[in-house]
Amino acid sequence: MDKPLITQAMIDAYDEYTHLTLDRRGFMDRLTRLAGSGAAAAAIAPLLAANSASAAQVAADDKRIKGEDATFKGGKGEIKGYLVRPAESSGKLGAVIVIHENRGLNEHIRDVARRVALEGFIALAPDLLSSEGGTPANEDKAREMISGLDPAQPIADGVATVAYLKTIEGGNGKVGAIGFCWGGGQVNMLAVNAADLDAGVAYYGAQPKDEAAIAKIHAPLLLHYAGLDERINAGIEAYRKALDANHKQYTVYVYDGVNHAFNNDTSAARYDKAAADLAWGRTIAFLKEKLA
Repeated sequence: MDKPLITQAMIDAYDEYTHLTLDRRGFMDRLTRLAGSGAAAAAIAPLLAANSASAAQVAADDKRIKGEDATFKGGKGEIKGYLVRPAESSGKLGAVIVIHENRGLNEHIRDVARRVALEGFIALAPDLLSSEGGTPANEDKAREMISGLDPAQPIADGVATVAYLKTIEGGNGKVGAIGFCWGGGQVNMLAVNAADLDAGVAYYGAQPKDEAAIAKIHAPLLLHYAGLDERINAGIEAYRKALDANHKQYTVYVYDGVNHAFNNDTSAARYDKAAADLAWGRTIAFLKEKLA
């Protein structure tokens, strides 16, 4: 059977559904109109969404790493997360916080944490829904829970995660953060609120709007954006101007012709291997430089 044709309008509708105001029924109605039939829409919808059954790039039992569930003190109560480190190392390592999308701490983000560990870092993916009982299996419910968070809560938990990793056994005292989508926005906010963050990498993340807040940033930033992501890209120029005005260290890359979530290899319609590989190479080189 031929692969269904997925248009940019369909991808834009999915983005509106997962990030803005469109509900599930409204999304499927629009997708049906765009696809031409309910059957076509039903075939296309899973390709737009992330597939939790997709194979991981690094297996959880890979002998090159050691992974475990971790619990540590958060901004309010305890935070649960997934902690991964190389199975063997010759010295102390930099630590990297891996901040999830608006789906919460799922298997894809655990896989990303394992990828980071394989590059020679201690990686910790916190569940920033811990204060609400943790990430549920249902992604729509996770998005609903994240949209209902007090914005101060994930910031406080992010700052607490930095503090935890600053003194973790085997760490060298340097801590960076990498985040995707909602997590990319959280990296930007963590840079504003954690003066001791040593590096931040935001993939297609919302930008802080307040120049006075941006003035508080100390960490060097690496900012990845998708060329077709009009919603997030609308904030790039103002962010650049504020970072420049405050003499901050940052690099922006815009990957032409790719969509929001281009790094997420569990989303068949939006993943772009060439852009993902290029951005990942830049990310790891940046983190190795800043966290050495």
